[in-house]
Amino acid sequence: MENQDKRLEQHKQEEPVSLLSRSLLTGFIGGLLGGFFGVVLYYFNFSEVAPKSYLLRSWLTAGWIDTWLGTVLSILMIGILSLLTAFIYFVLLKKVNSLWMGAAYGLVLWFIVFYVIQPIFPNIPHLTDFSGDTIVSTICLYILYGTFIGYSISYDYNETMHQLRGREKPKS
Repeated sequence: MENQDKRLEQHKQEEPVSLLSRSLLTGFIGGLLGGFFGVVLYYFNFSEVAPKSYLLRSWLTAGWIDTWLGTVLSILMIGILSLLTAFIYFVLLKKVNSLWMGAAYGLVLWFIVFYVIQPIFPNIPHLTDFSGDTIVSTICLYILYGTFIGYSISYDYNETMHQLRGREKPKS
């Protein structure tokens, strides 16, 4: 009887994780990676702005913001905000299976962050006040981020649709 129970457990398949859940996880991981590399760019002086400049210093004046805790919290906040960008990509562009669409999405996000919503962040200089290194480095970071998010979501969607079509039985 016990062997029969074990065999039945072996044949159970796990519930598949939904496509949207996988896309949101991709967004969160992409945000963590993007935030981390944003800190690296700032640390090595490729960029004049750190992620914590946008997220924490704009509204808080606590001393811990400039410590490792502020950096880690900023990276986590970027991961959480990245859930929204992944959701938007999933809803609007998941069917486009192209690296270029992800890169374009990253450029659009860069434009939104550095130009459109920049007035919300009072301690961040205007785009025209940034050095060329900051502009080029952040554009490259956002293109990589958009490519990671976009292509991962599109590939996952198209692969899932391909598998589902393969399971359909041909009609006689």
